[in-house]
Amino acid sequence: MKKEFDIVISGGGLSGALMALSLSDTKKPNGQHLSVAIVEANPVLTDASLTFDDRVLALSHGTASYLESLGVWQSLKNVAEPIKNIHISDRGFYGKARLYAKHHQVNALGFVVEMSLLGQALLTTLKEKNAVNANVTWFAPDKISDITWQKKHVELTLDSSEQLSAKLLLACDGAHSICRKLANISIQESDYNQSALIANVSTAIAHKNLAFERFTESGPIAMLPLSAQTNICNSNGARSNNDSRCSLVWTLPPEQAQNMNELSESQFKIELERAFGSWLGAITHVGKRAIYPLKLLTANEQVFHRTALIGNASHTIHPIAGQGFNLGVRDVSQMATLINTALNNGTDIGSFAALSEYAKQRNQDHQHVIGLTDSLVTLFSNQLPPLVTGRNLGLKAMNYLTPLKNAIVRKTMGY
Repeated sequence: MKKEFDIVISGGGLSGALMALSLSDTKKPNGQHLSVAIVEANPVLTDASLTFDDRVLALSHGTASYLESLGVWQSLKNVAEPIKNIHISDRGFYGKARLYAKHHQVNALGFVVEMSLLGQALLTTLKEKNAVNANVTWFAPDKISDITWQKKHVELTLDSSEQLSAKLLLACDGAHSICRKLANISIQESDYNQSALIANVSTAIAHKNLAFERFTESGPIAMLPLSAQTNICNSNGARSNNDSRCSLVWTLPPEQAQNMNELSESQFKIELERAFGSWLGAITHVGKRAIYPLKLLTANEQVFHRTALIGNASHTIHPIAGQGFNLGVRDVSQMATLINTALNNGTDIGSFAALSEYAKQRNQDHQHVIGLTDSLVTLFSNQLPPLVTGRNLGLKAMNYLTPLKNAIVRKTMGY
């Protein structure tokens, strides 16, 4: 027998859990809560580590405010490290820019938090909401194997043979979205020929809530301040107990990233100090290193019949400006708003008009952010003298032209 829901969310990771939480208190005109199903491939409810790994996310000010409105921030604020200032520089050249939270009347420009902690906070808050509303049903571990689009609903078949039906299907299932594939939504994909080497490190000098974006001849280095509440271990098992924990995201050509990953800890420290400089003194500890290939992926359509793409199912971007997850949060927020509007107006939540409005409203934000990150990758990955001169002049201009700086800061803050 088919199990009927108002909405099915494909994917119970960060975007899917956030989407469900954003809809958890939403009521239909008859006063009943929306019924929501989440289909997730991993046993997230029993082992969240399979879904939420130890990578680090930079949360914009706008994202933090949205999480606070959902009741999630209360359990994150003690482990999310504020970014109070940002230092941008081009190694070996004169161009520098400084961004200060106090100049923009905020306590922090953004926050840094481990994905695993954010995921756990989302699940905990969603569980608490569901204990009261009882309107979210998990199908995990399970996967969507087939989708049939009918005029007034969507029919789903899961690997477990469960049959689901919904008025609206929200694809929060990542870059390899099964919903996008079954809907035959084509994508544009380009390989940056770069890899992100990530690790948590500790430094001799305390970060004092300062984030660094350091452009080098081999690629940008981001050093983001991390909370000292969770200590890291180096390869010898020794723990770091200082307040200088940072998240390193080092963009490199794939072969060079692999070579760096294979270095001993002492050799890696030397190479990182050489590339990053002495801004935070010596690198004292290095945690587990991992490499992720970097690609730009964009879906050619954001919506299909009674289906919408959310987050990485729609766009996967370069981490150079730390905007990927924040862009997905705005997808979630916009979709929740449009669903509420449709319910208040007594219209179909899966109608073509509602989904077209979502695509229209999200397109401009997507294009702006993707254009910004793509331009930064091109500009700062090239050592041609005219481009080097131009980008350093640009950094100087951003540093001293207040209107330009305010516009950039407002965008990176998620507004």
